Parts: sequence; C-alpha cells; structure tokens
Amino acid sequence: MMKKQLLKHHLNALTALVLLVSTTAFAQQKTGDVTKQDDIVPGTTVTEGAVRVIDNKGTIKYLQAKNGITLLSNTTDDVTTTTWQLGGTLTDSTYVDVDTKIFALDGIKLVDPSTLAASTDATDKSDHGTGTGWTLLVRDEKTGETKKLKATDLIQSGQEKFTTTAAQVTSKEFTLTGDPALPKYSQVWVYRNGAKLIANLDYTISGSKVTLVPQTTVPNDWQLFENDVIEVHYIK
Repeated sequence: MMKKQLLKHHLNALTALVLLVSTTAFAQQKTGDVTKQDDIVPGTTVTEGAVRVIDNKGTIKYLQAKNGITLLSNTTDDVTTTTWQLGGTLTDSTYVDVDTKIFALDGIKLVDPSTLAASTDATDKSDHGTGTGWTLLVRDEKTGETKKLKATDLIQSGQEKFTTTAAQVTSKEFTLTGDPALPKYSQVWVYRNGAKLIANLDYTISGSKVTLVPQTTVPNDWQLFENDVIEVHYIK
C-alpha cells in the first residue's frame, strides 16, 4: 500500500507541474523514446535524474524531468522527498499556445530610471548577473522567439547641419550622412538659419533626403540662398 501511495504521490506532483508549465504546448518531444537518465541517489545535491518507483504490481518504473524543469531528491528525518520545480535549461524549442487566454506574470518590478539606467553592455545570450542596466523584451514575429533590445536601438535620433552650396540652392535637396530612413513629419524638424520650417509645406522628406520648398506667398515667402544654415533633427 505504501508503494502504491508513493507512486501516486510522484505522479500527481509531476502531472500538476507539467499542466502548469505547458498546458497547450507544442514543439516539445511528444513521440519516440526519451533516454533514461542516471538514477538519483536520494540525499545528494542533484537537479536531474531518474526516480525509481514500484507500482502496486511490483513493476519498477522511473520518473524524470527535462526541458526546463528540474528536480531535487533529498532525505530528511528518514523521509525521501523528490521535488519537481520550475527553472532549468530548455532542451527543446518550446511554445505555449495561449489560444485567446491571458498569459501573464504578476509582481514584475517597475524600472526606476533615476536609479537604474538602460544597459550599454548587454551581450548576446548573456546570463543574468553578467551585465548592468535594463533592456527591452521584443518578439520575433517570424519565429515567435523572445529577444532583447537595447533602449538605444529602439529610440534613435540624429542631427545634421548643412551650409548651403550653390548646387543646393538649385536642387534644394539635402541628403543626411549615412542614409538614415527619416520617419514621419511629426518626428522630423528642419530649421533655416535657426527658424523652424513648416513640415510638408516648407520642406518634404523622402528616404534620407530633405527637399526644401521656398514659398512665394506674402507674408510667408522666403528664398534659399548660398551659405544659409540648414539643420535637420529627427527621432524615431
């Protein structure tokens, strides 16, 4: 009877944990044989291995964990306890289909920019504790993979100043160095000799090029002259 209860205890614990982690998951191994891990020696510090149990018919069976779930088997007061727990290394690509349900994490800390700056030393596939600051989590729409992004790569800004040449007086075109793709008008500001020009009236944008459009209607008329200083600011 004790053997049957012990087996039932292990099965219930493992079933509950699997349901919690991957209720409707796919891409994990679902067919074929899983290689048996080495037997756990209760009382040793291990995070994986096979737990041997015997059912009520005397059949020896093994329970083990993989793919991001770890277990720890210990003996305290002559009681052997095996615990399955979240945390570990994924051995298979894992997806959870929320199917219009909410999948969320409560208790997440809010970044305080006055005490914790954005990361400048984040590296690819780094472990926690190896960098400083914070990064943003983004989703790769092609693979569904969660990746990280530096804040400086999310918000980009630029400024360039031109002293108008004779050729630019004729063409009225100013191309930014490095060919950055300019965003929409609300994120691009152009100044002539310190005076702001009106977007989509005094200037147009296309790709990385700003084209000035001098006005002829009084009192808003103006012309472009050689040695005029043109400044372009943008943020995206």
